[in-house]
Amino acid sequence: MTKLTQIAAAAILAVAGLNAVHADEAQIRKSLAEKMRGTQIGAITKTPYAGLYEVVANGLNVFYTDDKGEIAVIGKLIDLKAGKDVSEQRTQELHTVDFAALPLDKAIVHVKGNGSRKLAVFSDPECPFCQQLEKELAGITDATIYTFLFPIPELHPDAERKAQLVWCAKDRSKAWNDLMLSGKEPTDGSKCDTPLKEISDLAQKLWITGTPGMIFSNGKLVPGSMPTKEIEKLLGLAARS
Repeated sequence: MTKLTQIAAAAILAVAGLNAVHADEAQIRKSLAEKMRGTQIGAITKTPYAGLYEVVANGLNVFYTDDKGEIAVIGKLIDLKAGKDVSEQRTQELHTVDFAALPLDKAIVHVKGNGSRKLAVFSDPECPFCQQLEKELAGITDATIYTFLFPIPELHPDAERKAQLVWCAKDRSKAWNDLMLSGKEPTDGSKCDTPLKEISDLAQKLWITGTPGMIFSNGKLVPGSMPTKEIEKLLGLAARS
């Protein structure tokens, strides 16, 4: 067999292998769609481990399945030879956002101290966990906090009205702090155009389905609230990365 023939044969095998993988992915997607109704199936990728395929579910979660999509392996996949947690590494990748691409002009801006560190927060004005987070953020220094108003009417029917009042207030930052820390609604707001729809669409794109959701300047996405000490730690790590 000539060298040219060998190259041609290798190319044919590669194409055949690629077609087989695509066929497997189609079968897996069809099977999972039938068996896991309500779950949004994203990327399906063949792994180098035991013939398993990685499946991204609901944008941020990872599990593994066979080439027919008949089983679900949920938990950590550890590469013992390389000494790495494959699942954790992939999950961290999925929980990373391009901070520079966030539409910061659609956020309420709070500057603390020199404002050098950056943090974006998706928050619902009626969410009790968001109110708790605001108490923790009150102790943060030297940071600029961008608050994206993300009311979720299904959970908090009056949240959208309050979000509009805050956005239309003369001093949005003060209006937000008064509402979240003291329960005092703005009285100087009038009807105006708000970015609530755009923010809701953005949250959906980023797979932020609940509040609060924090995004640090290194792109790390953290759902839920956390103590001031932990926020400070992550702000420091993000500033150094």
